[in-house]
Amino acid sequence: MILTALGVGGATVVGAALGFIFRRMSQRVGDLVIAFAAGIMLASALISLILPAVDSGGALPAVLFVVIGAIVIDLLDRTAERICLIGDEQRRCARVMLFIGAIAMHNLPEGIAAGVGFGMGESSQAIMIASGIALHNIPEGMVIIAPMIAAGVSPRRAFGIAAITGAFEVIGTLIGYFAVNLSTVILPPALALAGGMMLYIITDEMIPETHLSGHGRWASYALLLGFCALLLLGAILS
Repeated sequence: MILTALGVGGATVVGAALGFIFRRMSQRVGDLVIAFAAGIMLASALISLILPAVDSGGALPAVLFVVIGAIVIDLLDRTAERICLIGDEQRRCARVMLFIGAIAMHNLPEGIAAGVGFGMGESSQAIMIASGIALHNIPEGMVIIAPMIAAGVSPRRAFGIAAITGAFEVIGTLIGYFAVNLSTVILPPALALAGGMMLYIITDEMIPETHLSGHGRWASYALLLGFCALLLLGAILS
C-alpha cells in the first residue's frame, strides 16, 4: 500500500520531470499533448470517479456533486482572475492556478479510492485503480510545467508545485487505507465532486486551449486517442 501511494504520487513527479524535457516543444505538439492528457483525464473522470460514485452512492447524489464540483471550479476561476491582477498576464496566471488546483483536488479522492481497496482487502482492484491513476498522472505532470514556466514561475518552484499535487495522491491513499469505514461514506460524493471539477477544467480550459492555434482537428483526435488509451488500459488491467 505504501509503495502504491508513493507510486501514484511519484508518477506526477516523473511527468513533471518529463515536462521540463519537452517544455520547448512546438505549439502544435504542445496542443496535441494537452489534448491527449485531456482525453486521459476525461476517461479517468468518468471511469475512476463518476461511475464509481454512481454505483456506490446513487445517480442523483452523484449528479448533484458533479454539478457542485463544476460550480466550485468556476468560482475558483473567477477568484483566481481577481487575485492575479498582473495586466495582460492576468488570464494566464488565473488559468495556471485553476489548473493546478483542480489537479490537486482530484488527486485526493483518487488516492482515497485506491486506499479503500487496500483497506478492504481488495488488493487486485486497488492495484488496477492505482495503475490507471499513475499512468494518467504522468501526462498530467507534464502539462502543468509548461504553463507555469510561461506564466513566470521559476523552474524550481514549478517542479515543487507539481510535486505537491502528487503529494495529495499519497495523502488520499493513506486516508483511504486507515479510515475505511469513514471513507466508504465520504468517498462517493468526493469522487463525484472531483469528477465534476475535472469535467469543467477539461471543457473550459484544456479543450479551448488546444483549438486556439489552428490545430483543433488534430487535437480532437489526440483527445479521442487519450480517452481510448485509458479505456484499453482499464480492460487490460481488469
